[in-house]
Amino acid sequence: MKPVLVLQNLTSDGSGYLGEWLTGRGVPFDVFNTQAGEVYPARIGGYGALALLGGEMSANDDLPSLRQAERLILQAMDADLPVIGHCLGGQLMARALGARVVPSPLPEIGWQRLRIPDTPLAREWFGDEPGQTVFHWHRESFELPGGAELLASNAACPHQAFAIGRHLAMQFHVELNAYKLSVWSRSTDPAFLAMQREHAATVQSGNAMRAQADDALVVQHRLADRLYSKWLRI
Repeated sequence: MKPVLVLQNLTSDGSGYLGEWLTGRGVPFDVFNTQAGEVYPARIGGYGALALLGGEMSANDDLPSLRQAERLILQAMDADLPVIGHCLGGQLMARALGARVVPSPLPEIGWQRLRIPDTPLAREWFGDEPGQTVFHWHRESFELPGGAELLASNAACPHQAFAIGRHLAMQFHVELNAYKLSVWSRSTDPAFLAMQREHAATVQSGNAMRAQADDALVVQHRLADRLYSKWLRI
């Protein structure tokens, strides 16, 4: 099997559970960390799939790495190589396909509930449960590109996930593992602390994230298993 190309925007936002899942199934993968000075490949050739991780920057920022990520998304989709995007990665997928990335109605940080529509494609990706609890960390969200089907939503962010064929864009972090949660939840970023005060319903404290983690991570990993398996057709 050809390796999966994983695009990493920040050193603190590694492959997490995605890397664990790929390793556990014997799927090779190459990670390029642009914050560490690694340049994303010019072409998708030689890879069998593409995964994009998150990041604290906006998808609209004028960064060469973001524009190259969008070019790789289009190359992969044109070649029918499966693409998956987590948070910023999902936003870059939307942008590459001509949709806007705009401020979300409300910021979401921590464990939040999704509504899964009762459609065949949504059930195919997310299963029969009408709701799922997943981990978020975002202030912006994507609009839907042409040809996309909405797979998840909630009041804070109407467009939580979409699919086009075998390609999946998400506004949340199913790649979160215990290590990433431990690091992120201890953030002292003033913007994060201000959002806790101003948006208590959708922005959790670090203590609240960790208190919910034992149960929520297990459930989210089961969802990630399902999503990653469908993405790679394993």
